[in-house]
Amino acid sequence: MTKPSLNARVAPLVHDLIDNADALRVGVSKGSLGETLIDCGVDAVGGLEAGRHLAEICLGGLGVVTFETASTTDQWPFLVTVHTSQPVLACLGSQYAGWSLSGKDGDGNDFYVLGSGPARAMGSSEPLFKELDYRDKAETAALVIESDKAPPAVLVEEVAKACGLSPKKLVFLYAPTWSLAGTVQVAGRSLEVALHKAHELDFPLENIVDGMATVPIPPPIPGFVEAMGRTNDAIIYGGRAHLYVEGDEAAAKKLAEELPSANSKDYGKPFAEIFAAVNGDFYQIDPMLFSPAKVTVTALSTGKSFEGGAIDDTVLNRSFS
Repeated sequence: MTKPSLNARVAPLVHDLIDNADALRVGVSKGSLGETLIDCGVDAVGGLEAGRHLAEICLGGLGVVTFETASTTDQWPFLVTVHTSQPVLACLGSQYAGWSLSGKDGDGNDFYVLGSGPARAMGSSEPLFKELDYRDKAETAALVIESDKAPPAVLVEEVAKACGLSPKKLVFLYAPTWSLAGTVQVAGRSLEVALHKAHELDFPLENIVDGMATVPIPPPIPGFVEAMGRTNDAIIYGGRAHLYVEGDEAAAKKLAEELPSANSKDYGKPFAEIFAAVNGDFYQIDPMLFSPAKVTVTALSTGKSFEGGAIDDTVLNRSFS
């Protein structure tokens, strides 16, 4: 089966965001090299709806992101829910923030970001794309970065060269984690986190047929560490994912048991406290922590479903309050 072009699917979503910039309170401008810059939460106010658009762009136009209400948690009933019928390509081939980019800004300061979105599938050299057996080709490309600044010219040039496109064909969308849009965009990674954890557990990606996930929307908070803490806690202690998989029941049961965040040795405290305990060294944190709190896995061959993990209201309330 032919795989769709992520960047081609995202193009109309980007145009829709631009056409509704005033209503969504986002800023649209041209950079020094002719690239399109969409500010979703730095100088622009942005908002929850801008974040929802941003999350769907991150998914390469293959996912639907919605706001819902439910009684999953007592104090935080408003949720962001993600669904895609192409979970591997949408989440790992596009949404995953795996493109490491760095350079100097106009003032000579270091600028480092992790890029996500469909441009990764065109320009990033991540080994993951060999495993996915996917490379995108399109006339335009879109990249999303978590940043409180627009990308500097040197980074734009790097992305353009890697994608084989003129800078005028590139769109960069950005919002800091502590903004309303940034909060939703990161919380909207709940399914992606589940897919990444499944990959780390060596579950065959080709056996993951469909999936959806939901998390409570964390209240934005000033400061990068604090905002990163809340958005991670939304998934780690409040996230719930459902994966539909092929293969035997034993493999589905094992995945449901091993996937939840409670299996991590670092589980049990708000993420900001965990981050402080390792002196801000992200790589000292157990990677098994990054997964939803509760998981359901359905074996399509038999219809049997298996559950693992649980929502942790206590830690979630400590983090969000």
